[in-house]
Amino acid sequence: MANLSDREWTVLTALWASGGSTLGELTEALRPETGWSRNTVLTYLTRMEAKGLVSIRKEGSPHVYRAALSREDCQARERETFLRRVYRGAAGDLVAAFLKESPISSQEREELRRLLDEMEV
Repeated sequence: MANLSDREWTVLTALWASGGSTLGELTEALRPETGWSRNTVLTYLTRMEAKGLVSIRKEGSPHVYRAALSREDCQARERETFLRRVYRGAAGDLVAAFLKESPISSQEREELRRLLDEMEV
């Protein structure tokens, strides 16, 4: 799966929040953030179905649209792609860069230590 575009993330986020929506419901949910018309939303849904990102329950009317992938799966794929592309797969370099730029609380530091200790099996 290729990286998701910002617009695909927007559509999927709305579908994850609803658990499944009709075209009308999804258009109304997206309109305040995007200003998209019903036709625009339908175009995105059709393209995203072809990519395997959205499933459509076509029996009955109206059709119900759902995210075909979980948020966690999409986040994991995006992290993996970012790590490979920007840090050449070096997770330690990524973590070090974040820690240098954004201080963490003592509680977060302890959680990070715990996770690192658990990894040393």
